Amino acid sequence: MLMTYQPKKRHRAKEHGFRKRMKTSSGQDVLKRRRLKGRKKLSA
Repeated sequence: MLMTYQPKKRHRAKEHGFRKRMKTSSGQDVLKRRRLKGRKKLSA
């Protein structure tokens, strides 16, 4: 069986990172919701 998840830090940050989230209004909403929930970590 092949392992399907080949983690790469750079790719993860580019897709789900803070700066990518801040770029779009919907992404900013995501961060806002996570702040309201009291998340320690807002994004990847």
